[in-house]
Amino acid sequence: MLFNQKKPLIMGILNITPDSFSDGGSYSQLDEIVKRAKQMVLDGADIIDVGGESTRPGSSIVRLEEELSRVIPVIKRLVTEIDVPISIDTYKAEVARQAVLAGATIINDIGGAKFDPLMPEVMAQTGAYVILMHNRKPNLEKTNCITAVSGSLTEYEDIVLTVKKEMMESIELVKAAGVNQDKIIIDPGIGFAKTVEGNIELLRRITELHDLGYPILLGVSKKGTIGHLLGGLGVNQRAEGTMAATCFAVSKNINIVRVHDVLENARAARVMEALIG
Repeated sequence: MLFNQKKPLIMGILNITPDSFSDGGSYSQLDEIVKRAKQMVLDGADIIDVGGESTRPGSSIVRLEEELSRVIPVIKRLVTEIDVPISIDTYKAEVARQAVLAGATIINDIGGAKFDPLMPEVMAQTGAYVILMHNRKPNLEKTNCITAVSGSLTEYEDIVLTVKKEMMESIELVKAAGVNQDKIIIDPGIGFAKTVEGNIELLRRITELHDLGYPILLGVSKKGTIGHLLGGLGVNQRAEGTMAATCFAVSKNINIVRVHDVLENARAARVMEALIG
């Protein structure tokens, strides 16, 4: 069982992309990537999340073959050299399928199993844990970017109620395909199809998501909302804000915190856990 402990799990972000908003292009060689993942584990990562396509605002869609060539060799190496679960960060069903065959045990889908019609079936067939993130699919005929940060997709009458409703659609979609409900994790999708104000409202009311009855992953590491709350600071100046968000997540009984800077956030979480008892 993935959640056999009270403390939140730390998911370390391992981006294998040239254009990721935080560490893209930093670990372009396989040995360097594996070394980075090993350090994350030493720093306190409970899960390594491998991604081959950036989802930052303005990023371009990556072809299937390119994404596979980025992530599959890494996963094959990691499963033989580290002892924590490997997650594949993708909304493409074929990438998810091949990643699990390579050794990943978690499928982290920013599309909530709605972007690729084959994803629910692949999730069920693999038997992997699945992370269903709330998102809204943009019209890809008009844009080659999958991350909507403005326009009609970011409009909500009540953002928390709507996010809960739309996440339940994802949950029912994968359960109908045969995914065991004990393998489902939800992610409110901070920064995806939401304004800054919407992100803040969703975070302030995050405990309402516990009503759905599934473990929750929270990913706000270095995102634009953190920068906004810090007066417009850039990506590389958001470490302290991210650690504050991690402590907030611990206080709200969030199950997984997804971060770039594992060591600092793992330490912050440990202190917060001790203080709240």
